[in-house]
Amino acid sequence: MKFRRQAKILELIEREKIETQEDLSSKLREVGYHITQATISRDIKELRLVKTLTADGTYKYSASIPESAENNFVSRLRNIFKECVTSIDFAQNIVVIKTLPALGSAAASAIDSMRVAEIVGTLAGDDTVFVVMRTAASAEIFCADAHTLLR
Repeated sequence: MKFRRQAKILELIEREKIETQEDLSSKLREVGYHITQATISRDIKELRLVKTLTADGTYKYSASIPESAENNFVSRLRNIFKECVTSIDFAQNIVVIKTLPALGSAAASAIDSMRVAEIVGTLAGDDTVFVVMRTAASAEIFCADAHTLLR
């Protein structure tokens, strides 16, 4: 449950301008997570979220990846990937990844953090991620590597 909630938090702060813990709590309630302020505070600390200045002069939560913490963050995203992916397949140069409901964005974020040169881009839905690869051969290799991550 914690991984799913934290994945949803990462998705929400990426998609929406969330300025306060109260805003985050409200957004989480809208999607079915009823948690305490203390839990939100712990999640913010564990995810190393920071407030960043926006173009309009306000602040919002965002994921901070200082170089010293980047490996830990990538490791956490890989764990999220492992926890939420239900199937992986490919056709031509497109890899299709199915996830548990509402975790498509978390899986796509995990893939993006891996910085695979052969990936052109990812597109996430609620429970499906499309990964566009440069070639059909690279899609096949990525699909095999992704299956290994799930073990």
